[in-house]
Amino acid sequence: MEYLPNILFAIALVLGIGYFANNVRKLIRNIKLGKDVDVSDNKPQRWKNMAYIALGQSKMVKRPIAGFLHVIVYIGFVIINIEVLEIIIDGLFGTHRIGHQVLPESIYGFLIGSFEILAVLVLVAVIIFWLRRNVIKLKRFMKDEMKGWPKSDGNIILYFEVVLMCLFLVMNATDTVFQGYNSGNIISQFIAPWFDGFSEATLHTIERTAWWLHIIGILVFLNYLYFSKHLHILLAFPNTYYGKLTPQGQFTNNEAVTKEVKLMMDPNVDPFAAPPEGAEAAMPEKFGASDVQDLSWVNLLNAYTCTECGRCTSECPANQTGKKLSPRKIMMDTRDRLEEVGKNIDANKGTFVDDGKQLLDNYITREELWACTSCNACVEACPVSIDPLNIIMEMRRYLVMEQSAAPTELNNMMTNIENNGAPWPYNQMDRLNWKNE
Repeated sequence: MEYLPNILFAIALVLGIGYFANNVRKLIRNIKLGKDVDVSDNKPQRWKNMAYIALGQSKMVKRPIAGFLHVIVYIGFVIINIEVLEIIIDGLFGTHRIGHQVLPESIYGFLIGSFEILAVLVLVAVIIFWLRRNVIKLKRFMKDEMKGWPKSDGNIILYFEVVLMCLFLVMNATDTVFQGYNSGNIISQFIAPWFDGFSEATLHTIERTAWWLHIIGILVFLNYLYFSKHLHILLAFPNTYYGKLTPQGQFTNNEAVTKEVKLMMDPNVDPFAAPPEGAEAAMPEKFGASDVQDLSWVNLLNAYTCTECGRCTSECPANQTGKKLSPRKIMMDTRDRLEEVGKNIDANKGTFVDDGKQLLDNYITREELWACTSCNACVEACPVSIDPLNIIMEMRRYLVMEQSAAPTELNNMMTNIENNGAPWPYNQMDRLNWKNE
């Protein structure tokens, strides 16, 4: 029975990490359902973007209040969880505060003291975040796509953080051995008097309970990430690394179509002659995208990384003028459909069985797609380098090139370009007259 707590701890650790690893496997499998795309160029710039945007939070602080609070939670939560290493060692080997035994007391005291200060700062920041969502009710958190689970998810993660920080402080405050060090208990020394009058055995029980709930809470939190928008805690780093490096106004072209157009415009090429060797490019199975499997794996990584912060939607001119388009909803819909496809594959032993649904129409409407002005405001606003516009343009490409389902105005323009060489209904002889006016 002496080693029972250590055995139970090891079992909890293995189950928690094992379940997380299994979900990571499914996550990677789902992302790989996307089309392959080469993003191996300019690695120094990619590493720089990851360090600057994901690690340095550079785009978060463009909105100072939310950015500053997020930096506190980000730094606090990451640094405080360094103590998880001590908890794991203590739990597996039956030691108590192994860090105090292997580190000089001054260093250990400084570390734990820093953790306690950060825990209080995280609590303050999280409470402010909760007030912004539920009392002040900022407009970007009140959009239609944020009702139901997305709203609950945003609050659940805040409750998680409050509970974990409180357990950490209570654990320290009721640890009589730690309080006896009188080093590092910068905050907990003021909480300890709340437990005056409790017996040594009761204090030990409270401390052990807080200790167990703290580590189990961290394991539950870790596994909750897969089902939450807070997956961005992990995915922001690869997402910023693989983010778009080309100018925002530069769109991708289909190689086969590009070569065909160049041949048509080349006056030295006989339109009736066979194309020169090597001029043909393999036509894709489908132009554009109607479902998640037609998007690139970077698009799907984007969808899983979305923080649902709504900065993209709050900057979208179409959304601001009352149009249905919400770039945040585009990413949420893509992720939801991808999850649905993943569950379909799981249920059918690794094979996707047509379910009669697709991303287009069943999740994202055509009205939303054509409301986009392609201004890139959403791309610029995203704090983790997500590109909703690329998904929108791929789905538009499908509508135009596969279904000939462009709006009448766009069809008229394309007909004019084809017949007159210009978007306007002038004949080719008159199309340059405007320059003489």
